[in-house]
Amino acid sequence: MSDDKPVNPPEEKPPTEGTAADGAAPPAEAKQPLSDEEKAAKIAAAKARAAEKKAGAAAAAAEPEAPKQPWEEKPVPPDHADAADDADAVALAAELPGAVLAADRFAGEVTLSVPAARIAEICAFLKAGRGFRFLVDLTAVDWPERAEGRFDLIYWLHRHDDSKRLRLRAALADETPVASVVGVWKTADWMEREAYDMFGIVFEGHPGLERILTWEGFNGHPLRKDFPVEGIDTGAAIYPDVYPPGGGPPPEGAGDEEGGSA
Repeated sequence: MSDDKPVNPPEEKPPTEGTAADGAAPPAEAKQPLSDEEKAAKIAAAKARAAEKKAGAAAAAAEPEAPKQPWEEKPVPPDHADAADDADAVALAAELPGAVLAADRFAGEVTLSVPAARIAEICAFLKAGRGFRFLVDLTAVDWPERAEGRFDLIYWLHRHDDSKRLRLRAALADETPVASVVGVWKTADWMEREAYDMFGIVFEGHPGLERILTWEGFNGHPLRKDFPVEGIDTGAAIYPDVYPPGGGPPPEGAGDEEGGSA
């Protein structure tokens, strides 16, 4: 007889409530249908919520609208007005007689029309004497048929002391150079290069006047109004050994021989 004690088998635990003895989930209890009273109560509650929501919307619609501000009730667009009394216009005219050809105020901003031939000295005075130490932008507008000059040169000046901006407008004839203002504001460097590239305006005294958005040899100035809307062929300037002068890539199949690839 062996001295080993018999090993009792593990004690089986009775299945817990809600589970089957074989491990399978018990069948779900069938949902009891609502009684007529419960259905009527649910319907009445839904109707009450809908009626409350409708009453709230009606009350909101009945409330009078807040009165509009005068400029909303009857908007009045700004008008152009004479700005000869502007302090900067007065100071510029006093310092450089003949420098202010016209002064216009529109929407709270002042534009001074000035002679293009004096733009460098005008800008130098406005920076040193009037505190316009920052050139925001320099661009041009093309008026091909205008008698007083094809281009408007536009200079946007900013004064940090009072956050005032002053716009200068200088009419310029086609193919007439104008003095560079890079010596006044260094930021004018790339701006003048862009105006040269896009409009063909030449800025005398610029330290390195060359195209900035296209390339040297590009045919034309894209922001002139006579520049073709459909664009131009440009390949010859970059790849003269591949494309014929004056043209871009050759038409498809132009290099084929008897329908095959060249």
